[in-house]
Amino acid sequence: MMAHGNPTARPDTAEPAWDRASWRALERIQMPDYPDPAAVRAVEAQLRQYPPLVFAGEARRLKSQLALVGAGRAFLLQGGDCAESFSEFSADNIRDTFKVMLQMAVVLTWGAQLPVVKVGRMAGQFAKPRSAATESVDGVELPSYRGDIVNGFDFTAESRVPDPRRMLQAYTQAAASLNLLRAFSTGGYADIHRVQSWIADFTGGPEAARYRDIADRISDAMAFMQAAGVTAETAHELSQVDFYTSHEALLLEYEEALARIDSTTGHPVAGSGHMLWIGDRTRQVNGAHVEFCRGVQNPIGLKCGPSITTDDLKALVARLNPANEAGRLTLIARFGAGMVGDHLPRLIRAMQDEGANVVWSCDPMHGNTIKSANGYKTRPFDSVLREVREFFHVHKAEGTVPGGVHFEMTGQDVTECTGGVRAVTDEDLSSRYHTACDPRLNASQSLELAFLVAEELRARRTGVSGDLQAAV
Repeated sequence: MMAHGNPTARPDTAEPAWDRASWRALERIQMPDYPDPAAVRAVEAQLRQYPPLVFAGEARRLKSQLALVGAGRAFLLQGGDCAESFSEFSADNIRDTFKVMLQMAVVLTWGAQLPVVKVGRMAGQFAKPRSAATESVDGVELPSYRGDIVNGFDFTAESRVPDPRRMLQAYTQAAASLNLLRAFSTGGYADIHRVQSWIADFTGGPEAARYRDIADRISDAMAFMQAAGVTAETAHELSQVDFYTSHEALLLEYEEALARIDSTTGHPVAGSGHMLWIGDRTRQVNGAHVEFCRGVQNPIGLKCGPSITTDDLKALVARLNPANEAGRLTLIARFGAGMVGDHLPRLIRAMQDEGANVVWSCDPMHGNTIKSANGYKTRPFDSVLREVREFFHVHKAEGTVPGGVHFEMTGQDVTECTGGVRAVTDEDLSSRYHTACDPRLNASQSLELAFLVAEELRARRTGVSGDLQAAV
């Protein structure tokens, strides 16, 4: 069934036993009804025989790094595609998004003077929740597109039938993506000197001149380290990075099939990605998605939209992190520009009352989606920036840690979000609007946003507002 369910339901007083299939006894939300159950079972059996895509030790390492984020000793950058596509899959697309995230991380490191934990929405972000079960075009009504792992984007009856074999293609693409990401992370492509030169290229143009001071400071710091003998040859941290993957744990047949038992700890781990998150539509405390995620040891994200109450959040945190483990749970706030002050303070105070160990992250994308004058779904850059700033200001007022940011973005030169230094307008949207679902920041907008967030981090650290922050 695809009913939305009741996100405010409270958990049962007695915690039932968990296994990787225990979600099947609970309400299914935002999941497909496959027409051939035997075909689903055959695909699940095949996936259970495949190697996991990620390993328990990697997930534990990410959890330890997120614990530092929660303590204010690191900063989280999470970003990538709205929904990964089979047809758009290429080494160039993976490389370009990875490249932009490296640039953003270096700029954010300058602003925060802290290590940046890098988590991609990659190698698994194939399924998407939808606001309606069907959609209509020219009077024809068909099932909604739910991501390439479920059905096809083409608006035909045949394409929109859920096909379990798509899970196998998603696994293959995720495995190839991870293989390339690991090579980029450790093979020299991530050398910080190379990344610094890319940043300089961005600020070399006249439209980005106002960010040149930060780029120059980063360049000076790199020159100083090199003069002091700290190079990629003497410090491998300058030539290699830790890079993790994440996605929304939406299609639970896929998640269950790739779950494994960690041979080191004996605890279950999701083998589909380092970090999973639960969406704002599927956060029912007694629902299937919370049930699956509560049992795996991976770091878990929880999207928190305007409808979540403090009681909801307390119940979810108790269910998902009963041991109050640092780094286990990231709360991803997504309210919309102008609404952060209405919702975030009450949630922060509820977590303080509970003494909960959580990481706070800001998703400024999902609450700021509008329809342009020419009919395209878009997100204004200024609204995205405003929500990030409101997030930082609320945390400053509450005396808490703004741990990270979560963006839908791509390394490609798309025209899906309006604004930014290169001034994408409504009229430009049609020229390179390639997303299969929601609009993404392009490479230029992503890096510009990193510069502006870096100013917020710097202001928080020094107590002095930068010229950039005052000028924008």
